Amino acid sequence: MTETMRVWQITGPGPLDKKLRLADDIPRPREADLQPSQVLVKVISAALNPADYKLPEMGMAARAVVGFPLTPGMDMAGVIEGVGAALGSKVKKGDAIMARLDPLKSPGALAEYIVLDEGTWVTANGVDMDEAAGAVTVALTAYQCIKPYVKEGDKVFLNGGGGGLGTTGIQIAKLLGCHVTVSCSTEKAQFCKDLGADEVIDYKKSNVTDVLAKQGADKAVIVDNVGNSPTDLYRRSDQILVPSGTYVYVGGRMSAGTIANFSSSLLRPSWLGGQSRKFVMVMTKTKEEELKQIAAWMEAGELKTVLDSTFAFEEVKEAYAKLKTDKCRGKVIVRVSSEKE
Repeated sequence: MTETMRVWQITGPGPLDKKLRLADDIPRPREADLQPSQVLVKVISAALNPADYKLPEMGMAARAVVGFPLTPGMDMAGVIEGVGAALGSKVKKGDAIMARLDPLKSPGALAEYIVLDEGTWVTANGVDMDEAAGAVTVALTAYQCIKPYVKEGDKVFLNGGGGGLGTTGIQIAKLLGCHVTVSCSTEKAQFCKDLGADEVIDYKKSNVTDVLAKQGADKAVIVDNVGNSPTDLYRRSDQILVPSGTYVYVGGRMSAGTIANFSSSLLRPSWLGGQSRKFVMVMTKTKEEELKQIAAWMEAGELKTVLDSTFAFEEVKEAYAKLKTDKCRGKVIVRVSSEKE
């Protein structure tokens, strides 16, 4: 008789609260069925991301991208329970790992057990499982927004320092030896300083772009985690960035007006108010070497995941409802199972 496991499934396109169900009769993967470069993992913690629900909530268009039923969840941490024949020298049963899953190519993290391909995971022994799960996508994104564009001693500006990407970005920029300026609300100013920010601009009290422009064109990179505020940030980036500097857009909200502002600044010549500074839009990629660096920082206690709340596996609907409030001060975690079970 085949052993079964519990798995959260999105049954079809539509609102998540109506389409999400907990199935308890899904066949559990077996070590005997692993490909040589695969591992079997018991999932301990999973971190939620807005992309988990945005794709299925696209409506019928979602069917062109993914198949249903769909198990959500990109970020996870767990314990190795089975090792493929080609990986015996790389990992062993009982090792802790952290992993990033491709929602278009594999089942998601909200399952009690999962099979992972090589290149999607790294060992994370000694790292808290909730923090490990919470770090994966946000830390990879922050790393890919900052690392390619800086060297030690450079100055960076993070627009939106108080969110998940901003709080991780502060820590990574400091680990890379950079001077860090962030924008955030009054309520999160001290929080950002405690994480390592050298300068904080309170957007409730100051015009962020004016403050940056007065500091001079001395930043190597602007990482825009917000997208629609300040609306003139890219247009005036020649007053903020060094001539070789880069404006990195990632994950913010783009209204029609914001798109128009970016397009206008990119297409116009500089003498008509156009912008010459390089513009880059980052789409996060899973890179094993970068994930190894993130895990190493976490194992050394140098990189922390800011956690908002933790939910039981049975409370996934409530966890997504919390995420959708857009008021989380860190990652929302689902505790899938206990390490001691």
